[in-house]
Amino acid sequence: MSKAAQGSGSRARSAPRDGGPSATTRLMIVGIVSLALAVVLFFFREQIDEGFLLALLGILAMVGVFYLFASVIGLVAFSGARRENEIVGGFVESLSEGICVTDNADAIVYANQAYRSLIGAETEVEAQAPEAVLSRHDDAANALYRLANSAARGLDAEEEFRLLSGLGEASGQPRWYRASVHLIDPGRTGKPLKAWRIADISAERQQQETAFLELQKAIDHLDRAPAGFFATDAGGHVQYVNATLAEWLGIDLTSFVPGQITLSDLVVGGGMQLVSGIKAEPGTVRSAIVDVDLAKTNGENLPVQLIHRVQTTAAGDPGPMRTIVLNRTQGADSAQDLRSAEVRFSRFFNSTPMAIAALDADGRILRTNASFAGLFGAVVDQDALARHVKFETIIHERDRDRFDKAFDAAKANRANIEPFETVLPGEGTERHIRVYVNAVANPIEGAATGDGPEEAAIVHAMETTEQKALEAQMAQSQKMQAVGQLAGGIAHDFNNVLTAIIMASDLLLTSHRPSDPSFPDIMNIKQNANRAASLVRQLLAFSRRQTLRPEVLSLTDVLADLRMLLSRLIGNEIRLNMEHGRELWPVKADLGQFEQVIVNLTVNARDAMPEGGELTIATRNLTADVVAGMETPGIEPGDYVAVEVTDTGTGIPADVLEKIFEPFFTTKEVGKGTGLGLSMVYGIIKQTGGGIYASSVEGEGTTFTILLPRHEPLADAGAGEAPATRKSEHESAKRDLSGSATVLLVEDEDAVRMGGVRALTSRGYTVLEAGDGMEALDVLEEAGGKVDLVVSDVVMPEMDGPSLLREVRKDNPDIKFIFVSGYAEEAFAKNLPEGARFGFLPKPFSLKQLATKVKETLEEE
Repeated sequence: MSKAAQGSGSRARSAPRDGGPSATTRLMIVGIVSLALAVVLFFFREQIDEGFLLALLGILAMVGVFYLFASVIGLVAFSGARRENEIVGGFVESLSEGICVTDNADAIVYANQAYRSLIGAETEVEAQAPEAVLSRHDDAANALYRLANSAARGLDAEEEFRLLSGLGEASGQPRWYRASVHLIDPGRTGKPLKAWRIADISAERQQQETAFLELQKAIDHLDRAPAGFFATDAGGHVQYVNATLAEWLGIDLTSFVPGQITLSDLVVGGGMQLVSGIKAEPGTVRSAIVDVDLAKTNGENLPVQLIHRVQTTAAGDPGPMRTIVLNRTQGADSAQDLRSAEVRFSRFFNSTPMAIAALDADGRILRTNASFAGLFGAVVDQDALARHVKFETIIHERDRDRFDKAFDAAKANRANIEPFETVLPGEGTERHIRVYVNAVANPIEGAATGDGPEEAAIVHAMETTEQKALEAQMAQSQKMQAVGQLAGGIAHDFNNVLTAIIMASDLLLTSHRPSDPSFPDIMNIKQNANRAASLVRQLLAFSRRQTLRPEVLSLTDVLADLRMLLSRLIGNEIRLNMEHGRELWPVKADLGQFEQVIVNLTVNARDAMPEGGELTIATRNLTADVVAGMETPGIEPGDYVAVEVTDTGTGIPADVLEKIFEPFFTTKEVGKGTGLGLSMVYGIIKQTGGGIYASSVEGEGTTFTILLPRHEPLADAGAGEAPATRKSEHESAKRDLSGSATVLLVEDEDAVRMGGVRALTSRGYTVLEAGDGMEALDVLEEAGGKVDLVVSDVVMPEMDGPSLLREVRKDNPDIKFIFVSGYAEEAFAKNLPEGARFGFLPKPFSLKQLATKVKETLEEE
């Protein structure tokens, strides 16, 4: 569109010029004249002819039609609408930004004076639409395209752009502009209008650039300040490090990533306890000064003083932290020695692992080191230390009298004050502390704070929790060793006595029928002897001094055989579940002892579920990788078979769980438990080469996990080695135990030897007897070696059983041997010949057990 056309469009809706009456005024005059004519016609109607009257009425009708048409097209307006338009026009004209309204054909409908000045148009005729003006500038082309696009989609839009010269200037300084386009409701005309707003924002941009430059200068000043500075977020991640601190620590700022370094990475050792101990009340800010070492990237330490500022939100959540760092290695030459000494002392004071505190005459804490904050941080924070709380408030109240006595002695300048033991107050695991209180020989006024009270005593504290635990373990180990030595010492003699009692009872039972009056008494004697034998076995089991007879077992078969017995033990109110692992590996263990372990754990689970529940025994294979990832202290790496015994009972408290495997420890009432059950289980499993671990949640139940090492047979023996199975009681009961072989019975206990001779003789055997190993060799020589089996005790005077086996095998390599003993560990370990094959029968035993073992050994090939 040409400039003339656009100019005429701009004037089409502009206000009328001065110098002539407006259209409205002219219409008013016409209206008055018409009214006057109407009055004249009314009064002089009789003198006017009809033709003239008709012509006059036609003229008046034309005037009325013209007036209606002028009203429709807006040529005639009421005074209220005109006043409103004048107000709006006056407001738009007063705006400093350019306003231009265009129609759908991009013709100017209205443009204010600011717009004309902005584009350099002196008259309305010279004014051009914004699209035509902006399209001449390449730098505004992209902004214009986006604005026009938005307007075409019916959307408002705003853009900012920079021109090398102004919109209305051929040349000059670069200018910044903000342009926007808004759609106007078309109203009655039905034609949409676009309102353009263009403003020069160069001054605003200049202010922004000036503020940015000032900010850059401030950052540069902060970077090059003589002190270091770093900022961390609420999580302790370092977000900013100034150039000074980066230079001190050797940090490359070009590769520094905000949040990659944490506060604990910067602060060395116990200094972190001091820094983390600075806390603010909710909604407040707090600053504190601490002396610490910072870690350089080359591994060295930098002694510094931190002015650490922390803040918290109103809810008490931690906020960002700001820290100023003062380099303690720098200073004037005249004060360098003093500064170096101060740095060395500060480093020594805060790096020592012993907690140190200075107390005034009232026992208030004046100064502490980093280790003190770490040791007592659970009971006292930095705010309390800043308020100089009394030292006695941070130790257990039962030991405060002992502290008062030691503190009084320190104030009296006494030497060699006895240290005392205490614990940190509060709930949870006990933390033991050993406290040393020392006198200050020459107190320095104001030494603690520079202007405060003098130091009256120095307190050193050291945590001894681990030492106490080691002492308890040592005492427990010594107790177990003592009980084990006692059990081993008496087991041999005591089992000999029990064997004699049991065998004598068996002999009496052979001559007494159940209907005899003495039969119940004899049975009572035998049962109590067996109970005593079981007690000895438990003592030997938990001390790991029993003699095991390991054999290859399939735990699936063993547990299946035990199911009926376990069901009877737990009763009807407890449901028994057995979950057998697939393709379970074999293990090598003593069958009877393993069954005893399962029975014992089952009985304990039953007692933990007095109102009923569920008992689950599950087995599974555990590879070496899985075992390595478990918390299994004291177990060798390798493959294991796990047996888990889980109940849904009352659970075990944490303080009791730590002691359940100790001998003679029981939570049962007096007379209902010996305290040897779980210690026996522990001893059997450990002696087998495995481990047992317990986990429990009060109110939910307990799980005992047994780990037995996987048995891998040798290549040459593996083909013939199969898991052992227990023979049924019915099969053993009907077996013929008689024989005709010659048996040499070697036993130093006369009562046991006599009972064995009678038992084997009654079964048809020819029995030779000897009181010890030397006598046995003489008997063998007299018999000319014609002895099929030797049944010998292990522990005997002059010559023990293994030594006898060694001597006999020299002349009779094929002779069969059975060892009997109540405790034979040391004798077997020291004197057993290499590759020897023999049977074993533990004491005490019955006549039937002796006859059965002799029969089985003689039948072996």
